[in-house]
Amino acid sequence: MRLDVVTIFPEYLEPLNVSLVGKARARGQLDVHAHDLRQWTHDRHNTVDDTPYGGGPGMVMKTEPWGDCLDDVLAEGYEGGAQGPVLVVPTPSGRPFTQELAVELSERPWLVFAPARYEGIDRRVIDEYATRMPVYEVSIGDYVLAGGEAAVLVITEAVARLLPGVLGNAASHEDDSFAPGAMADLLEGPVYTKPPEWRGRDIPDVLLSGHHGKIARWRRDEALRRTTHNRPDLIERTDPKAFDKKDREMLSILGWGPRPDGRFGPTPEIVEE
Repeated sequence: MRLDVVTIFPEYLEPLNVSLVGKARARGQLDVHAHDLRQWTHDRHNTVDDTPYGGGPGMVMKTEPWGDCLDDVLAEGYEGGAQGPVLVVPTPSGRPFTQELAVELSERPWLVFAPARYEGIDRRVIDEYATRMPVYEVSIGDYVLAGGEAAVLVITEAVARLLPGVLGNAASHEDDSFAPGAMADLLEGPVYTKPPEWRGRDIPDVLLSGHHGKIARWRRDEALRRTTHNRPDLIERTDPKAFDKKDREMLSILGWGPRPDGRFGPTPEIVEE
């Protein structure tokens, strides 16, 4: 995968040189290019922003530097043999970044990131490049950052770990929270390692049983338990067909049951008179 990032703070991307992403780069699995937007400015102050039309506080990133930079970045990529670019714009007004979207992006050969600063990028830039390639406007959460570079790091790490050969064990991400399949709308349950006893705390006996079926059921039950507690919205939106008989029994123990619409929700408490 080729990855280009246009930013006014290239140094912000230094974490991409460490851990799994850094190793993937060293092995040639991830080809990362950082571009300083100010190199495409045309004044002695290297200005990348201006006041917004219509008034209001803050500044807006200008069209000219972004357009010139993206044109050159795309030309460079095509000359290097890259194909199928996708423009990723981190923004709090974008679609939520999910594991499903991470999987979708991991299947793309070339991601071009446009992290904004100030009040954002002049909308015409996004509209222009949407005529040339798919554009993903993505939000990593319901909050606002000083800039989009942190979101680039989050998205890159989530995507890069899904690339073939990046994780030591290819199956490591299959049981992750939100992983496509059985865990699509569930949070991963608790995990344990040696020693079996620590400060008076034992690990669950089932994990020492060697019975793979019971262990799998325990993990599934714990995922249901954690999800109902921390993210009940995930259970409420899940297609009821995704829950088997044992899931339904566990949900009942946790105080959840089918609603009139068929989906699961908390069971109303019966108050004694």
